[in-house]
Amino acid sequence: MPALMVGFDLDMTLVDSRPGIAACYRALTARTGVHVDAELAVSRLGPPLRTEIAHWFPPEQVEEAVTIYRELYPAYAITPTVPLPGAREAVDAVHARGGRVMVVTSKIGRLARLHLDHLGLAVDELAGDLFAEEKATSLREHGAGLYVGDHVADMVAAAAAGIPGLGVATGPCTPDELRAAGAHLVLDDLCGFPAALDRIIGLALEQQTSQVKQGFSGADGSSEVV
Repeated sequence: MPALMVGFDLDMTLVDSRPGIAACYRALTARTGVHVDAELAVSRLGPPLRTEIAHWFPPEQVEEAVTIYRELYPAYAITPTVPLPGAREAVDAVHARGGRVMVVTSKIGRLARLHLDHLGLAVDELAGDLFAEEKATSLREHGAGLYVGDHVADMVAAAAAGIPGLGVATGPCTPDELRAAGAHLVLDDLCGFPAALDRIIGLALEQQTSQVKQGFSGADGSSEVV
């Protein structure tokens, strides 16, 4: 069987970035004079930055505001961010079972990398600036067999990639919302991930192997010799 690759979302799945992102939004308000309700913004993390910025800035100013926010981010958002409960243990559990870990996030890659490096979270692959179905391309490209996230859009990503989605109720979405979006399993947080991992691996590898077999099947359903 192929080695398992487990994908994780970043914000509110592996890390609690709310304090840092709120500080960054307050700095953006100070720089631009445009009010952003930082607490409201961090209560609904998940969608791309432009989606949130568009709630506060007129359309013609969105791109400039995004640029300024990203310039401010390293100084304001990295240090206050902490791992969520069970995050380190979840990553370690995948590696201990011979698997690999990737992070697929709507945050741009260079800023996501700052978080991972600052917190010492050892991931093998990183893909940024992707949301919902867009994440599926990267998950498939890297052979992910499972995707873990806190947002209904993460469950959409897993379904689009044809792999199980595991929900964690540490973000803005409730367990019921995650299940309704297609989560195969919902945990309160990642503390329960290692205990569930063997069962999850069985499901994910079974699905991975099925996809590999389908890839070698001919149009008439017979197996091709390559």
